[in-house]
Amino acid sequence: MFSVKDIKETALFILVTIIVVLPIRIFVAQPFVVSGTSMYPTFDTGHYLIVDQITYKFSSPKRGDVVVFKYPEDTSKYFIKRIIGLPGETVEIKDNVVKIIKENDGNVIEQYLEEPYVKLQSNNISFLKLNDNEYFVMGDNRSASLDSRFWGPLDKEFIKGRALIRITPVKKIGILPGDVNFNF
Repeated sequence: MFSVKDIKETALFILVTIIVVLPIRIFVAQPFVVSGTSMYPTFDTGHYLIVDQITYKFSSPKRGDVVVFKYPEDTSKYFIKRIIGLPGETVEIKDNVVKIIKENDGNVIEQYLEEPYVKLQSNNISFLKLNDNEYFVMGDNRSASLDSRFWGPLDKEFIKGRALIRITPVKKIGILPGDVNFNF
């Protein structure tokens, strides 16, 4: 039936697969399936993503990045949201307009975010000052998103990585899905 050679080749294949695939899966990239409509229309239930787990080991998340993280109030759950506020900044949401306030060389800079990707805004907050390693995250579908407006800033330690590749649906395959560039 099976020769010793066949068994050795199969065992070698399994061993090489474990040695190559497992470290990549654990340290470099992991799959993530979107569940819910908090990021609609950017992402919807069933979208299959590959999450880059290595970039943030060498650089910090940027405003506009779509990140997957452990929910701070229940670390067995993973959420996907967009980074809005960065460490040291103050976030203000008033009348559905997001304003970022930051200091630069002693000057106070206020910038309103243009967010064409946002669907259905809601929930005003006053000022929220972010500490070192804290980020303010929100879903693109603001009326259906449980995010920093409700449970506060997200500490960097909870961030698993950024959305690197969208695999499904096929008509939306792409690299850095949902990527936006804020110019400030």
